[in-house]
Amino acid sequence: MERSFAAEIESLKLGEGETFHGEGILAVTKALLQSGVSYVGGYQGAPVSHLLDVMVQAKDYMAELGVSVQACTNEASAAAMLGASIVYPVRGAVTWKSIVGTNVAADALSNLSSPGVKGGCLIVVGEDYGDGASVIQERTHAFAMKSAVWLMDPRPDLPTIVRCVEKSFELSEASHTPVIMELRIRACHVQGEFTAKDNRKPAISTLHRTPAAPHDYATLSHPPVTFGQEKAKYEERMPAARRFILGNGLNEKIDGRHSDVGLIVQGGVYNALIRALQEIGLADAQGRSDLPILVLNVVYPLCPDEIVGFAMGKKALLVVEESQPEYIEHEISSILRRADVQTALHGKDMLPMAGEYTSEVLVGGLAKFIEKHVPRLGNAGAKNYADEIAELRARAVAALGGPPPIRPPGFCIGCPERPFFSALKLVEKERGPFHVSSDIGCHSFGTFPPFSFGNSILGFGMSLASSAGVQSFVDKRPIAIMGDGGFWHNGLLSGVTARLLNKTDGLLVIMKNGYTSATGTQDLVSTPRAEAKREAGGASTTDTELTIEGTLRGLGVKWLKTVHTYRVDEMKKTLDEAMSTSFDGLKVIVAEGECQLERQRRVKPIRAAALAAGERVVRTRYGVDDETCTGDHSCIRLSGCPTLTVKTSADPLKSDPVAHVTNGCVGCGLCGEAAHAATLCPSFYRADIVSNPSGFDRFMARVRNIFTKAA
Repeated sequence: MERSFAAEIESLKLGEGETFHGEGILAVTKALLQSGVSYVGGYQGAPVSHLLDVMVQAKDYMAELGVSVQACTNEASAAAMLGASIVYPVRGAVTWKSIVGTNVAADALSNLSSPGVKGGCLIVVGEDYGDGASVIQERTHAFAMKSAVWLMDPRPDLPTIVRCVEKSFELSEASHTPVIMELRIRACHVQGEFTAKDNRKPAISTLHRTPAAPHDYATLSHPPVTFGQEKAKYEERMPAARRFILGNGLNEKIDGRHSDVGLIVQGGVYNALIRALQEIGLADAQGRSDLPILVLNVVYPLCPDEIVGFAMGKKALLVVEESQPEYIEHEISSILRRADVQTALHGKDMLPMAGEYTSEVLVGGLAKFIEKHVPRLGNAGAKNYADEIAELRARAVAALGGPPPIRPPGFCIGCPERPFFSALKLVEKERGPFHVSSDIGCHSFGTFPPFSFGNSILGFGMSLASSAGVQSFVDKRPIAIMGDGGFWHNGLLSGVTARLLNKTDGLLVIMKNGYTSATGTQDLVSTPRAEAKREAGGASTTDTELTIEGTLRGLGVKWLKTVHTYRVDEMKKTLDEAMSTSFDGLKVIVAEGECQLERQRRVKPIRAAALAAGERVVRTRYGVDDETCTGDHSCIRLSGCPTLTVKTSADPLKSDPVAHVTNGCVGCGLCGEAAHAATLCPSFYRADIVSNPSGFDRFMARVRNIFTKAA
């Protein structure tokens, strides 16, 4: 990982009484060390990537503490790490992006929760839910209920988050059960401070090893002991968990002067709820609410005594539970009915079943609840807020001359994956449309205009597997596209080996950019070593490194070609060959080109140092000749690069705008390559900008000026 987390690492070293300033996910990292964690693992993914990234870069400090840190190849391997705490009294923590990561880890989670744990286990998941999410709209809650794993959802406040991390380990040990902590993106990035404690060196660690545990069949998730384990989950562990939750006050009760009604809210949604109450005049700037609130920092299991106690004396409750199904509302309903408490219960009847619970959404639900059960409070606040929002939207539409334009995500400037899709677009133009199985990763941006390739996305590294059925009946060979991150995560086994096992036809394109780029450019097993990276080239590797090509050949892939993505014409010919060859079997094209973000992070400091030293530095730029450009814009339709745009022509006879390359150009050359491969036009030019030029450079510049002026 090229990005430096030096400042974050220093904040992890704060001691007793010092003040930590930072964001939520880093506070979680600090809390793990304060809790005496022995080992940490995980698989990166927004919004929790920084937890593992920081610890990996802090390996020297982790070694001082005796903490083992491992970057896992997928979420299942991360969850399986926690098996260490089944028989040893060691605390372990792993992290991944949910819900997709929890799907992958589900098997290991089930087999972990069945025998239970001796040492505390904490799983920190990024609950990537809502309008800004990058995954399917599902919840971790289902997995917690299915496997009887306790689920924390802390209020987005750093002292609360840190306390919940520390108490999660204690809860896990008190009930011999793993604990999941879900953190929404706002909780991960909320800024704040808390008073730090000294980091604890674990008693069992890389510095203090222990003899192997004796064999105990009862610790295995295997019949016949699994029948007893199932009873223990609900007859022993859950009651123990509830006693701990109540005894330590993990959930928070906030009193309000209108005590005849109440609100029950997931901890992670608390900030949005308070903001909504402020907007309608039922909470002040310090967050003091006029309505009583029960904040569930632990959303599973719920404590019946706590729920009944909060409901007593109230005529109505509103459950604020983001997403669906309404697990918490159903459980609260069961608790109240079994206790014969007749308090009216509302939730999804007044709030949306799906979608993120922003303050605007919550104001609408609160207004319905208040109108029905506390009409004396009136709805003037909610109406004024709704009117204000409507006015702001109307002003925005008027200022823009219409609704705001859709801005789909796209590839970074100079991304090596864009030229592959340019080549694929050219092949499609000649051969007609074909089925494309897409995958998770940067290359999924190829599903958006101007390329619009992709018929399905089934999971990380699952594209080849998802095209297995399609290839048996479509008229052209379907194309499966995955990244090198997806290949190592899942694609190698679920796709490649399955095709080889069944000896079936297929075409797989692996985007080899050298990193798991979409999650923050973390290293892979095939990531080139620093000394092997070339400044101008792609993600090249040496013979001593583990390569994708070597792995494929070792598995028995016979048709395998590696093409640099920026060679659009060569890539087009290779795709044509793969689509038309008579070879019956798996065909793999490795599309090689280093992630442009990583390349720029690596190259910019080198260039800056050379400039400061007065050395000759050449920077390549591309441009469009105004006089030659006809305004056809085919180049833009084949590129989609943000720096390739349009501008008004200086020629008054040209009514259409001409193509233009902005100063954001990084000199990848795709625009010219695409124009050449498609035989579009000669308007593109390449310019080498020379800083600290030599005498020969100055001489050649004078010669060129003579001829250009003469022309």
